[in-house]
Amino acid sequence: MRLPVRAIIHLGVIYSVKAQSAVVSADPSASTDSSLQPSIPKITDPASLVNAFIGTTNGGHVFPGATLPHGMIKAGMDTDSPGNHAGYDGDPTFNVTGFSQLHDDGTGGAVPLSNFKLFPFLECSTFEKCPTTMANRKILRKVLSNGLPDDVASPGYFSTNLSNSIRVELTATRRTALHRYTFPAGTANPRLLVDITNDGQKSSTNPEMTLDPTTARVMGGASFAGSFGPGRYNAFTCVDFKAEGYTLGTPTEYGVWLSNFPVRGSTNLLQTYYGFVSEMGALITFNPAPGGKATSILARVGVSLISSAQACANAEEEIPTFDFDAVHASNRAAWNDVLGRVQVDARGVDKNTTELFYSSLYRSHISPADYTGENPKWNSTEPYFDSLYCNWDTYRTLYPLMSLHDPVTFSRIVRGMIDIQKHEGWLPECRGATVQHFIQGGTNGDPILGEFFVKFHQQAQALNVSPTDLYNALLADAELQSPNWNLQGRQANIWKQLGYIPQDMFDAGGANTKQVSRTLEHAFDDFAVSQVAKTLGNSADAAKYLGRAGNFFNVWNPNITVPGSPNIVGMMQPRFANGTFNFTDPRHCSIHDPAKATCFLNAANRDGFYEGSPITYSQYVPQDTAKLIELQGGVESFITRLNFIFDQGYFDSTDEPSQQIPFMYHYANRPGLSTQRSRQVIAQFFNTSRNGLPGNDDSGAMGSYVAWYLLGMYPLPATNQILLSSPYFPQISFFNPVLNTTTTIISKGFSGNPTNGTGGKVFVKSVTVDGKPWKSNCFLDWAVFISGSVVELTLTNDIGNTCGTGNAALPPSISTGGYN
Repeated sequence: MRLPVRAIIHLGVIYSVKAQSAVVSADPSASTDSSLQPSIPKITDPASLVNAFIGTTNGGHVFPGATLPHGMIKAGMDTDSPGNHAGYDGDPTFNVTGFSQLHDDGTGGAVPLSNFKLFPFLECSTFEKCPTTMANRKILRKVLSNGLPDDVASPGYFSTNLSNSIRVELTATRRTALHRYTFPAGTANPRLLVDITNDGQKSSTNPEMTLDPTTARVMGGASFAGSFGPGRYNAFTCVDFKAEGYTLGTPTEYGVWLSNFPVRGSTNLLQTYYGFVSEMGALITFNPAPGGKATSILARVGVSLISSAQACANAEEEIPTFDFDAVHASNRAAWNDVLGRVQVDARGVDKNTTELFYSSLYRSHISPADYTGENPKWNSTEPYFDSLYCNWDTYRTLYPLMSLHDPVTFSRIVRGMIDIQKHEGWLPECRGATVQHFIQGGTNGDPILGEFFVKFHQQAQALNVSPTDLYNALLADAELQSPNWNLQGRQANIWKQLGYIPQDMFDAGGANTKQVSRTLEHAFDDFAVSQVAKTLGNSADAAKYLGRAGNFFNVWNPNITVPGSPNIVGMMQPRFANGTFNFTDPRHCSIHDPAKATCFLNAANRDGFYEGSPITYSQYVPQDTAKLIELQGGVESFITRLNFIFDQGYFDSTDEPSQQIPFMYHYANRPGLSTQRSRQVIAQFFNTSRNGLPGNDDSGAMGSYVAWYLLGMYPLPATNQILLSSPYFPQISFFNPVLNTTTTIISKGFSGNPTNGTGGKVFVKSVTVDGKPWKSNCFLDWAVFISGSVVELTLTNDIGNTCGTGNAALPPSISTGGYN
């Protein structure tokens, strides 16, 4: 069945693009055996609630194309937008340049991937006159009456209608894309171009390509530049074609194209002077459908990082029959499986809120990508995940979200990271298409492995994760100096010697930058190591690394104030090797910075901070916020400082170390303030529009961050604790397939969500777990999720509620003994 322009099809049911109402049913499986848990309507098609276009303009760099959960293939549209980091731009004024197979989601740096574009031609005066370069072949999309481009996207599917009435549809398996090009009735010479050389950066070298004149199979590949580091990677493709509704036959015309010059009858680059141009590929003219009917041609595009032969094998294995609708249905079912493990009761909730939640959860499963079987660097039977890009962005919220509902994939990612450490010496940090990228913070693979092991150590062996190998990988990060800590590992020697990264120490291992940020990150990295050591029963190492986790104190200067705000006292500051402090203006890298600095990667930028001001970094001690409260003058001074950060505009929702700040009132026994601030953040910065993100999606970091906030929680990675607020839904539940449990959180007295995030009956007055009073209104223990408990929150409109009675009700910190 042909898919209508404004709808998609799955298993015989038509869903609108926005799909404001998913199919629901009263399903007894939504309940546990507990009589406390009522049955709620189950969302059976959560994929229909995903708006894939959120963040596709205004710098969100979101990928809206076709992929599986964590699929290697990300088939999507490429445009000539300057912000086409994910290929696509939702602004219809930008032209389409092709439909490529590999993309990343929400990244910065240079434009990544965008390899092996296909492009349809409706008509050329002759074969030789087809405009084959990207600059000449590009075309606009049709525009709808609402001013939006005529594009459709849903999990596992993308389509567009070009301005020349060619319709393009995309779906995917893990390593293979399937395209459908429908040419309008009467098309005499339907043509398809395969672009071997143009990635997002036009960086290709050493191209290779062959074209079979009988079958039209195109095989080829090239070497390409990494987007956030100095390395290069090889990628290869294999493209086959088949008609729908008739026999395609042999091509009527074919040839290699170089720049704007197709060479009719040529079948490989050796038959051309290809060394003189940077753009090249294949151009093929096909037989049209008989009787002047619309012509639909399928293109199966296998991709490999090893060889074009393996790309062909991938394609033949994964899509043997060219059945577009079957591939799409299987893909959508995979998305519904993973998304459906988190159920929300959407009754009484604005539809945009439910759409925002499932869209955010969806983007949490785009990256990293499962490249298993496609690692050309060494032979291994272990999984291989790439496009981590970067752990610094994702360790805080993405992997703890996976702990709740997708621990099997999480375990495979961990196994892949351990395997990389075995072969390269250190856990990967920032990485794309096998290429090491520049480190942003610390060795942030440490809290990812810590998150997995602290929560799933009892299941680790069954999930084929070796506790010994995992711990050895952490020790390598913690103890061994990397020869290039721009790309992997730490500046470990000076860290162990001084307990901080000094501002005036140069060596050959990397750029002398972001010393304060790295100090804070390394302290948290060592905290993660300590929690794994404790879980393993290694008390000596647990104490050692817990002590090193307190090294954040070494860059705390108690004598710094904010210009114009003398009541804000004490700040993280750069420090010299002799122990004296340097000075960085606390406003540096904020909207109030007189110098308008950005604090991005720059070897000449030695202010000490990365992507955040000293004001926000001075709040980043998630392992010991109690100590931070002490350093900042006590509870009231701490609250004053948090209010100052929000009221003066220092909070930056695009900066990952800032993400926890709205929840930090919990530690001052004022969880109502956390609830209100976190809800105000959602209301101010996030929505379901195409510019609904305040910045890059950062490989799902923003998606997982928003999902946590809407769930009314915030994670503490590598711990057994999750900070607790109130969900945006009267009931939420998490099915964990490894634990085989469903945990449900019920909000008693739920009466909706204030649209501006202020006030409302949303504050937690009391908590029970399985009918018994819980020890805190401010956090849950992981044991609640292990057992599959029913958590009931009693809500009130009183913002002044506390965490409960006694210090044990406060979230744990190192200095209060909570992690000993």
